[in-house]
Order: sequence, then C-alpha cells, then structure tokens
Amino acid sequence: MDVFLVNSGSTPLFQPVEPLQHGLFRNNGNGTFTNVTPGSGVAQTGSFSMGMSVGDYNNDGYPDLYVTGFPRSFLFRNNRDGTFTDVTRKVGVSNEGRWGTSSGWFDYNKDGFLDLLVVNYVTYSYEKNIYCGEPRPDYRTYCHPETYPGSSPRLYRNNGDDSFSDVTEAVGLLNGDGKSLGVVLFDYDNDGWVDVLIANDTERNFLYHNQGDGTFEDHTLLSGIGYSDTGDAEAGMGIDAADYNGDGWLDVYITHLDFELDRLYRNNGDGTFLDVTREDGVGQATILYSGFGTRFFDYDNDGWKDLFVTNGHIIDNISLFQSEVTFAEPRMMYRNVGGRFVPVSDQLGPAFQKNVVGRGAALADFDNDGDLDILQCNNGGPAELLRNDGGNVNHWIGVYLIGTKSSSDPIGAHVRLAVGDFIQFDQQKGGMSYLAAQDPRLYFGLGKANQVDWIEITWPSGLVQRFENLPADQIIIIEEGKSTLRKWIGGKSSSSDTIKRK
Repeated sequence: MDVFLVNSGSTPLFQPVEPLQHGLFRNNGNGTFTNVTPGSGVAQTGSFSMGMSVGDYNNDGYPDLYVTGFPRSFLFRNNRDGTFTDVTRKVGVSNEGRWGTSSGWFDYNKDGFLDLLVVNYVTYSYEKNIYCGEPRPDYRTYCHPETYPGSSPRLYRNNGDDSFSDVTEAVGLLNGDGKSLGVVLFDYDNDGWVDVLIANDTERNFLYHNQGDGTFEDHTLLSGIGYSDTGDAEAGMGIDAADYNGDGWLDVYITHLDFELDRLYRNNGDGTFLDVTREDGVGQATILYSGFGTRFFDYDNDGWKDLFVTNGHIIDNISLFQSEVTFAEPRMMYRNVGGRFVPVSDQLGPAFQKNVVGRGAALADFDNDGDLDILQCNNGGPAELLRNDGGNVNHWIGVYLIGTKSSSDPIGAHVRLAVGDFIQFDQQKGGMSYLAAQDPRLYFGLGKANQVDWIEITWPSGLVQRFENLPADQIIIIEEGKSTLRKWIGGKSSSSDTIKRK
C-alpha cells in the first residue's frame, strides 16, 4: 500500500510563500517510502482541500483519487504509469461551490460501475465569513455549525462512459439539513444493496436505505441511529461499521466533540440500532475528548474487531474556555473481549502515550506482515505511521476481492469466514473513518488456528463462491467467478494451487 497525503491550501487571509501541496509516497516494500509527488499530477488543486477517497471508477484495475475541499473537489484518473490526470470537469464531479468533506465510492444501482457520494459541510463563502468568539486578543474561535446553513450530500452516478450525472434529487438523497463530516457505505440490513449512513455535526445523522430500484428512503428515525440515547443530535465526525459482537450484522461507531460521548450503535438485525455506548464498555472515557478518525479492526488478530479512535480538539485556544480540555489529545484503543470493549491504550507503547491534534486515520497493512497499521494525519503537525508490532503473533488471513461482473472494487461484497464453530462476517465498505481512504483488503484474525475451514463471498452481482481449507498467514486474491485463488507476494500476485470451490 502506497500513501497519499492531503494538505489544506491557501485562503484570502492565508497566502503561504510556497503554495501547499499534497504528497504521494510510493511504498518501496522494505519498510520505507519514496516521495514521488513531483510529476505525479496530484501535487496541487488550488482549493482548500479536506480529505480523499480511492476507487477504480473506470474498472481498469488501477485506483483513482478523489480529493474533497472548498470551493470544489477533484478527481484524478490513474494513468497506469505512476501519474494522474485531473479529469474532474470533464467527467462532472467537481462538486462546485460546495464544502466537500468525506466521500465514498459504491455501486448503488449494481450496473458494474462505482458511483461517487460526496458529503458536504455547511453552506459557506469567504465573502460572508463571520467573526465568532470574544472581541479581544486571542479569544476568537471557530463558529458553531448553527451559524451557517446546512448543505446536502451529492450522489454522482457513473454513466459507464467516463462521465457522471448528479442524481441526488432523483434518487431521494437531497437534504439541506446536512452538516456532514463522515460517511460509511454498507449494507446494514443484509439485503444485498449498499446503504448510506452520514455523520452530521449538530444535526441528526442520516441513514438512507437503498430500495434496490435506484432510489433511497430516509430510515433515520425508524432505525434509531439519528440521535443519542438521550435524544440529542451530536457533533458527528468520524464513523465506521463492523460486526463487533459476532452476530452477523454490522454495528456502527460515531465520534463526537468533548462533553458528548462517542456513540456505539448495536445493529438489532431488524432494521433498527440501539445506543449501547455505556452497556458495551465505551462509556464515559471520551467525555473530555474530540474524536475524529475511527476504525474497527482486529489489532491483535484474536478474531474480534477492536476499536481505534484518534482525538484532537478543533479550537487551539480551548484552554481559555474549558480548563479540563486540551487542544492536543491522546489516541485511544479499545480491545474487544467477546463483544465488550476494554480500554488498552496504556498497553500499546509510547505512540499511544503522546498527545496529538488527530484528524484523519487510515488502516492498512503497509508492510504486508498480517497486522494492520495506522496512518494518522494531524492538524498543524506531521503525519504519523504507527507500525503494529506483535499483532501477527496470532494467525490471520487477508482477502483481496476483485470484481468482474461486479465493479472492480466490489463495494458491498459480503464475506463470511469460519474457524470451527466461530464465524466472522465483514463487508467491502465505502467511505469510513474521517476524510480518509482505507486498505481495500479485508483482514481476519484467526487466533491460534492455522487454517480457515471455509470462506464464502457473496458478490454484489449475487454470485456466491465458497473456498475451503485455506492455510493461515497469507493474503489471498479472489476474482469474481474464478475457481482458483492467487496469493499476494511482495505486493504482487502469483498463481497457487486450485482450492476447492462449492
């Protein structure tokens, strides 16, 4: 896995002598990276950039980059030679005049091409910037979101001919109440169609159910995921979904500002969610922190999805207003113990003992050793790559899915895996975390088991494939409809013996 880092940009009041640029770093496969930004075509955009997502929108097998920001966003097509071309206006996904934050790719209509969902923050312009805070030196602050009107997410349908159409209103996603920062695209009701869940800042979250006919229906109030258990709309920022309790349904975690709790919503399997923040071990631990990037992942490969959160306040002078709160804050890790979470940050080494102003967080096995590592972006500071040391003491398996009839990136694929009577479930998801893209490979911890009894993939096309008796401690490549597997070796793939498929 290579690295692409998004930088902000100039504004009318911030004009750096050297224009800010993004960074593209090629993984050398030996634990180091090479800066290949010059000449790559992705160094600068001219906007104030926020985040990014990755998707193979033209099904050529190479990942393309979408960079969100204000007052427009950018799509960079992968030229397959180490460079990218800005095709934003040509294909129609500039999100012009909007403050794009998170984005995600998914094939909402199952036509075999990835569509693009962009969530937007408030309606804003430099000309109408408002002064907030006290009118004395050092007491200016960021405005509360209620100061500005909301902005709707936008869905851009991939037409399959190197163009997109804005179908937001036609499919039922137009909603001007949105003050959106995070999105996860997943099939929450296991009906085979990918749904949309958006984390909003001070507004209710949005859950849109994919009706399977090219439209969406707002199920927020029916589902119970729009508000906390106290009935409050909170400052939703980071978001992820995973089956943390092993019941075969994806649950949800959403991060919030200080003096609110990050929220854990358990999927009841009937179209509804229950706020179990206090019940399942997260509790009051986040009360003084502001959470941003977050992911469920099995850091110790024991078979249970753990939970990571990066924190950092939004106001650099917050200590003037709240003596208990600091600008830089610690990262947090919760270990999953049979469906309940236990805080373990103090056991994870010096990287988890320092305070940072955390924002985006990406999970990836950058060294292909079987345990997921953490790449974190910090506000006003350097990015940090936290290598997971020791997670591969337990056995594991990685799964890289390649669609053929489905889109090349088969967002919405369901994967079930069995070791004895213990069955794990995951999905290929879009969006996730906060303003960040993730390793497209799915990782499963196997504990002390040295093989997988069976693995079953339900592709977005409806095809179901099953493979049996897979050795542990390898990354396998599964192509839709093919009866043989390939093994990922050193960032490449090689043929392996035919593995039984039913």
